[in-house]
Amino acid sequence: MDEWIEEDIDLLTERASDKANRVLDQHMIRAPIRYLNPRPPVTLPLTATVAEVIAVMREHRIGCVLVVEGDRLAGIITERDLLLKLDRADLTPPIRDFMTPDPEVLAPDDPIVYALNKMSVGGFRHVPLVDVEHRPVGIVSVKDIVDYIVDFFPNDVLTLPPDAARREAWRGRDGG
Repeated sequence: MDEWIEEDIDLLTERASDKANRVLDQHMIRAPIRYLNPRPPVTLPLTATVAEVIAVMREHRIGCVLVVEGDRLAGIITERDLLLKLDRADLTPPIRDFMTPDPEVLAPDDPIVYALNKMSVGGFRHVPLVDVEHRPVGIVSVKDIVDYIVDFFPNDVLTLPPDAARREAWRGRDGG
């Protein structure tokens, strides 16, 4: 088991030496959100059902879906919306009954720090990105920002559990 730990440390050190020394400072968190390479949005129309949303979330392994009316953002539906609002086994209602309408949005050229602020103040894990016509063009998540920040500390952030004996349990954790 100890040799697994040594291999992981060697891999992390090797990856870290490949990267130029970068410093996380005010300029880096003021960089545009597009630097995070946000993923394209997964969208469904207002007429989609809860069952369709769940199927899409499972298929894409994502925590939210953007809801569109035509090509414009109308809302967002997240795992949290489903957990808190879905109190019956009927999965046929339209998603408009469960979504958060007119969610907070940002543009890809807005600074990363704006996304951090919206997520912290609003308790959001996802913020839709829209163009000037309010059409969804991407989504930024807390994970995107954490991955960006971690990239600045490759030698300091280890992916090993604090206790090597819990290694297998750590790998099997939900969301890992």
